[in-house]
Amino acid sequence: MQRLTTSRVLRIVFYIILAVILVIQIYPIFWVLTSSFKTADDMAFLPPYAMPTGLFWGNFEKALFHSSLMRYFLNSVLVAVGVLAGLIVLGAPAAYAISKIRFRQSEHLLSFFLMGMMIPIFACLIPMFQIYNTMGLRNTYLSLILPQAGFGLPMCIYLYTGFMKFVPNSLMEAATMDGATNFQVFLKIIFPMAKNSTITIIIYNFVNIWNEFTYANTFMTKSNMKTLPVGLNDFVGEMGRRDWGATFAAIVLAILPTLIIYFFLNKNVMEGMAAGAVKD
Repeated sequence: MQRLTTSRVLRIVFYIILAVILVIQIYPIFWVLTSSFKTADDMAFLPPYAMPTGLFWGNFEKALFHSSLMRYFLNSVLVAVGVLAGLIVLGAPAAYAISKIRFRQSEHLLSFFLMGMMIPIFACLIPMFQIYNTMGLRNTYLSLILPQAGFGLPMCIYLYTGFMKFVPNSLMEAATMDGATNFQVFLKIIFPMAKNSTITIIIYNFVNIWNEFTYANTFMTKSNMKTLPVGLNDFVGEMGRRDWGATFAAIVLAILPTLIIYFFLNKNVMEGMAAGAVKD
C-alpha cells in the first residue's frame, strides 16, 4: 500500500513538472499570438499577459501590405528551396555510395564527412566573407545556399546512411540481374524507400534555414535581398516604437511555415529517425 502511494505521488510530481515545462514552451508563442491581435490602446493600457479586447486584424494588414515582409518571405523561401535541393541531390547519392558501393576507404569516408559537424560556422565566417566579396557573390542567394548546404551535408549523409545500410542487398542484386545500373537502382529503388529519411532531413534543416540569421546578416546588405530573420530585425527597428501590434503580427506570419510543416509531417519525422526502419 505504501509502495502504491509512493508510485502515485511520483506520477503526480512527474505530471506537474511536465505541465510546467509545457507552459514554459508554449507561453511565448501564445503571448506573441495574442499580442498580434491587440490594438494600440490594448498595448498601452492592458498588461502584457492580458487577452486582447477583440480580434484586430489591422496589424496583419500593416505587416503584409505596408512593409517589405513579403519580399523577405520570398527570399527565405528561395534560399530554403535551394539549400534543401542541394542537400538531397548531394547527400542521398553520397550515402548510397558509402553504404552500398564497396570501394577502398568507403568506411572512412563517412567519418571524413562527419568531421564537418565539428567545425563551428563562426570560424569560417570571415574567410567566406572575403571569398564572396572577391567573387562578387555577396547579396546573392548563393552566398546563403552554399554555406548552409555545406554545413548541413554531414548530418544529411549520416541520416541517409543510417537508413540505407539496413536495405537488403538482395533488392539491389535482383535489380542488377534485370539489367539495372547503379544509378537506376538508386533512383528507382533505394531513394523512394528513403522517403521518411528525406522528410526528416527536409524538416530538420528547414527549421534551421528558416531561422538562420548569421549568414544573412553578414552577406546580405541590400534591403531587397534580406531574409525573414534579418528583415524582422529591421521591422522592429523601423516600426517597433510606433506599432508593436504590427511587429507581433509579422513574427506570427514568420513562424507559421515551420509550425505547419512540422504538424503535418511529424509522423514521418519520427519514423525517419527510427533506427533500422526500412519500410515506408
